Amino acid sequence: MAELAATAGARVVERVTQSRASPEASTLVGRGKVEELAAAARAGEADVVIFDHDLTPTQQRNLEKAIDAKIVDRTQLILDIFAARARTREGRLQVESAQLNYMLPRLTGRGVEMSRLGGGIGTRGPGETQLETDRRRIAKRIKKLADELESVRAGRALHRRRRSAVPLATLALAGYTNAGKSTLFNRLTQSGVLADARMFATLDPTVRPLVLPSRRRVLMSDTVGFIRNLPTTLVKAFRATLEEVTEAALVLHVVDVSAPAAVEHTAHVLQVLGEIGAAEIPQILVMNKMDRLTSHAADPETVKRRLLNGASHPDARAVAISALTGEGLDRLLACVDEALPVDQVVLTTLRIPASDGATLALLHEFGRVLRTAYRDEECEIEVEIPESLRRRLERPR
Repeated sequence: MAELAATAGARVVERVTQSRASPEASTLVGRGKVEELAAAARAGEADVVIFDHDLTPTQQRNLEKAIDAKIVDRTQLILDIFAARARTREGRLQVESAQLNYMLPRLTGRGVEMSRLGGGIGTRGPGETQLETDRRRIAKRIKKLADELESVRAGRALHRRRRSAVPLATLALAGYTNAGKSTLFNRLTQSGVLADARMFATLDPTVRPLVLPSRRRVLMSDTVGFIRNLPTTLVKAFRATLEEVTEAALVLHVVDVSAPAAVEHTAHVLQVLGEIGAAEIPQILVMNKMDRLTSHAADPETVKRRLLNGASHPDARAVAISALTGEGLDRLLACVDEALPVDQVVLTTLRIPASDGATLALLHEFGRVLRTAYRDEECEIEVEIPESLRRRLERPR
């Protein structure tokens, strides 16, 4: 929570915790703790109090009255960070949709004095309050954003289909936020993706080509980082982004081994991968930032056992690296080469329309054309191509 607050631009002056058997309905924390928070906020001249918990609209209003400071809950803080980081149209749509869904139940109005009368029979009386007007307008905007996001999702699916038309496997980087995914992505693909020590530096997925030691070409995708208790509104909004992981041939699960909560982060990411339907995709555990560990704690096998303690696949492939220094990247690429299924080259005869120049170019680029014959409006080609490409071209279109 302190890292999230710092990422949002806050300076932490005091931390307060409370352990209760059950939350207080009106203020989440007890009355004495509310008074303690109010005194701490005055003493530290704090203008914002952040709760590492979701607050109901009523709790938020009651706390603001009692503490006399702006009250922000966990969801609102994460939404604020996402809003500051969104760069593309897709990212902004996703964040706005999540923010409006969060804001809708928290609208407050001043009742009858804000009412608006409509014209015509059946509209006489107190009319529609400003609050109801705002709610209706926000609900309408949410519906419009949902439609636009659906078109974004369709467009991303189209891009994936186009990518799958060529025999290139996709690797997806996944992991807890601030695990070093973008630094690793830049190292492997010579890209210039923003790599920042702050949380959620990457919101929009980026895809770049990568050549493996076997000379095979693959695509690598950098995705949004996971976090404990990610708001459900954001999970829904970023569904299009998370689908990049579910469509991958191999997931590189990046873990910051120097983080005090590395074991919990690993378990959480494995849980999220299961929730989005990516648990069955082959994975490599990439143990990043090994250079930060002391020599006696940096045994890769020991680190792997610690991270995967209680995991369903304790025997998963694991590679120790430092994305910052480049140490271990050769081992990682060799492991990726080994984990990706071999795409056998097969001899086949295909019949395609003579006007289909895109497929003809594809066959010449990724295969070895042995014979070409034209009959009427069809082109019969005998060619040696990867098995995955043959399957894709023989699907009914």
